Amino acid sequence: MNKIFLIIQREYMTRVRKRSFWITTIITPLLITAIYAVPALLYFAGSDTKTVEIIDETGLFSSKFKSGKDYQFRFIKDPLAKAKTDLKTNGVSALVHIPSTIVDRPNGLEIFSEKSVSLGLQGDIEEIVQAEVRNQRLKRAGIDVQIIEDNRVNVNAETFSLGDGAEKSSNSGVAMGIGYAVALLLYMIVFISGSQVMNGVIEEKTNRIIEVIVSSVRPIELMLGKIIGVGLVGLTQFVLWIVLTVSISTVTSSVFKAKLEAKARTELSSKASRQQVDAAVKQMSESGPGAKVMGIMDSVQSLPWVKLLTLFLFYYLGGYLFYSSLFAAVGSAVESPQEAQQLMFPITIPLILSIMMMSFVISEPDSKVAFWASVIPFTSPVNMMARLPFGVPWWEILLSMAVLVLGFLFTTWLAARIYRVGILMYGKKVTLKELSKWVFYKP
Repeated sequence: MNKIFLIIQREYMTRVRKRSFWITTIITPLLITAIYAVPALLYFAGSDTKTVEIIDETGLFSSKFKSGKDYQFRFIKDPLAKAKTDLKTNGVSALVHIPSTIVDRPNGLEIFSEKSVSLGLQGDIEEIVQAEVRNQRLKRAGIDVQIIEDNRVNVNAETFSLGDGAEKSSNSGVAMGIGYAVALLLYMIVFISGSQVMNGVIEEKTNRIIEVIVSSVRPIELMLGKIIGVGLVGLTQFVLWIVLTVSISTVTSSVFKAKLEAKARTELSSKASRQQVDAAVKQMSESGPGAKVMGIMDSVQSLPWVKLLTLFLFYYLGGYLFYSSLFAAVGSAVESPQEAQQLMFPITIPLILSIMMMSFVISEPDSKVAFWASVIPFTSPVNMMARLPFGVPWWEILLSMAVLVLGFLFTTWLAARIYRVGILMYGKKVTLKELSKWVFYKP
């Protein structure tokens, strides 16, 4: 056992001391935080108010265009030709021409600008004109527009899950997003870590270092030491990702809350009371651009994160041990990464298949296909993690865990039989038929 521990220590320290390890460890949490921090920063930063001139030949739209922090709408009476000529000199961002025939010919709306008009501004203008044209046509038909507006409602269902004996708020969209993210993360970690084991074996075999090492340790001890050492590197990186992401997110949330309070004080007054500021911040959070984010955050917090993280660690270790032993066997049987591509194909097929099945598993988490995909060890690490946010009975989880343990015990035994022969085999191109003979070879 001491020899295995020495190999584990060597594999672990060699990789942890690399600069690339720390760069990846630090950059990944920053990128995760940037996904929601950048849009929020852009919202607080704002932009310069742009002026848009409107020539309304109908007289119907004088109260329909509301100026805001992004655009200031200004109605003018100049002829269209003169307004187009002055557009380049008066600093106007866009010129909107609403002809007198707009109700009968909705396609007559025109927007002029020195450069291409932004899609956001174009969409807002088209939406305003479209709504008023619709109202005018309804009036012509003798339909009371106010009755239609009064009965226009949006129905948003609030969903709850009754699992585990308690009623909890749920969100299918959030569960789907978390399922995709966790499953893809697990897939990438298992694949990358397994490839590192294979490349490490190939490098030592090519440099003939392996011959010196196996003179002191048994091949099975060397293989287990390499697998466990690289696995601990991935586990260390994952724990650091969690700690750094939580820390950076906490600091970022505090900064955004302070900015939101400052924005509320600016819009109210410098003498506003604390209660008024809190009420304004609450209103911005519930009705402003952050409303959806707040709802998503509430749904995310309601997920069983202790259960998810605990099972993530198990399925990471189980999936890693299952596949990395096979990658190690491939690395021992070849002499270059190019030769490894052919033998890697049968190993990567189940991983690719698990990603292909993930979309169906997430859309139908309680189907028979999802059940078997989360039990069979070739696909269970990815697909069980994709199902967990939707709620999976404990008996299915325990069955999946037990089958995965038996699976990696079998693949470790199988890989060890190939590894003991392959690490000292040189100058021979290995086929799958040859590998099958090595399994039953008796030295």
